[in-house]
Amino acid sequence: MPIRNHRAAALPAKLSRSWLLINAAQQEDFAPGLASEADSVIFDLEASVPEDAKSSARESVVAALNDGMTAWVRISATTSEHWEDDVSALSGVRGLRGVMLAETEAPEQVTYTAMRLRAGTPVIALIESAVGVEQATAVASAPGTFRLAFGTNDFRKDVGVSDDPTALAYARSKLAIASRVGGLPGAIDGPTAADADEEAIAEACRVTQSMGMTGKLSLNRAQVDSVNRGLSPSDEELSWARELIDAHEKGASIGDGSYLPRLARARKIASLADSYGLWNA
Repeated sequence: MPIRNHRAAALPAKLSRSWLLINAAQQEDFAPGLASEADSVIFDLEASVPEDAKSSARESVVAALNDGMTAWVRISATTSEHWEDDVSALSGVRGLRGVMLAETEAPEQVTYTAMRLRAGTPVIALIESAVGVEQATAVASAPGTFRLAFGTNDFRKDVGVSDDPTALAYARSKLAIASRVGGLPGAIDGPTAADADEEAIAEACRVTQSMGMTGKLSLNRAQVDSVNRGLSPSDEELSWARELIDAHEKGASIGDGSYLPRLARARKIASLADSYGLWNA
């Protein structure tokens, strides 16, 4: 079986920028997805899989994760008849990195899911409704919650809003603030269209960053490089951080009260650059 992209495999999931969703019913896409530059890969047992293909898709995922592959899995909502089968099948697989729980609306849904999986299995709570957004702070603080993610398409259907960033600003802010309150890594934003071009992805990533979110779902592995670039420190930020850190190490004076916060920011950028392999990119 193919081995996960080494750079991505070594990256902590709390820092993952691109989260590539792969239809679990399309087993031929597993290996190319895992070999891609996606920071994290999610085999999707939920929205992308037709009802009559759920069982065979689940079997394909279990076989892959027991045969050398490592990935996250999006499972059905706790209110779905498929949730029980999903957690039962995944509870003992070797290559499971964590699960994404669809249609999360209450903290106990996350905790109950975590209890049914191997101890310590992280759960990403996918928020896809008005109720989920309003409960985001409680969900973020629930035992078992690893990160929050925003299901933009289903949220728009539930609330009846457009994809204009202004219409989705409240929900994105809610998830960003809830993540901070819950002590979680930054929230994961919803995907752009699978056929979006590089300019559209770059603009979407600017919105994601501006809202305080640090990851983004992707429906197309050809887009993950653009997502990674869009959610990484820019060349200007890297240059600024390097100059400030170099000056500090050479004994530059502290100056005004903004110096230490700027130095902390520069060190954070440098740490991300190391994690993402940007210095030599």
